[in-house]
Amino acid sequence: MLNTVIFDMDGLLIDSEPLWKEAAQETFEIYKFKLSDAQYLTTTGLRTKEFVHTWFSYAKIDANLMDEAVDTILNKVSQKIAQKGKIMPGVPYIFEFFKNQGFKIGLASSSPMKLIEQVTEAIGIKQYIQQATSAENLLNGKPHPQVYINCALALNSLPTECIAFEDSFNGMIAALSARMTTVVVPEYAHYKQEKWAAANLKISSLLNFNKLHLDLLQQK
Repeated sequence: MLNTVIFDMDGLLIDSEPLWKEAAQETFEIYKFKLSDAQYLTTTGLRTKEFVHTWFSYAKIDANLMDEAVDTILNKVSQKIAQKGKIMPGVPYIFEFFKNQGFKIGLASSSPMKLIEQVTEAIGIKQYIQQATSAENLLNGKPHPQVYINCALALNSLPTECIAFEDSFNGMIAALSARMTTVVVPEYAHYKQEKWAAANLKISSLLNFNKLHLDLLQQK
């Protein structure tokens, strides 16, 4: 019986993926590396340390500069979210929906806890979230399922009792690997890609999720 919902954050609840991309591209330019939009997309959903390590290795940038680059990206993202972060369509609706269904509500993100707190406060959902977990200090981040498993444990729920909402491929794999019922809300430009077929449900907006969807997921 599904009784818990766990949300990803970046790209799902706040339109921050373009801001992460801006911050990353601006930072990598400092090290004379131009990160393309297509390259960025392949590492969406990873923790910042893993993201930086991937592209530093690819571009053969001195690994001793990695921590500096991570800090620069995180600071830039925080500033950009404060300046122009926009809530995604359907966020107030989906939290009210699950609150009214009596679900426990959690959040599992690759972002640092400091950024999670900033975003949940800024978009007005902090009061709904009973537990939030970050992959920041875990041995493995998404697509490893640990951050989702930790959130379920914190909510005193079994992973099989949880619905996970994700917008990235790495996040979807993490939620599925945690044995959670998984709903994907892909970016419009990538909505028709076949890779989303692994999810239990694909929707174009949080606004589109309703009681019929929930009832169907309960039966799976």
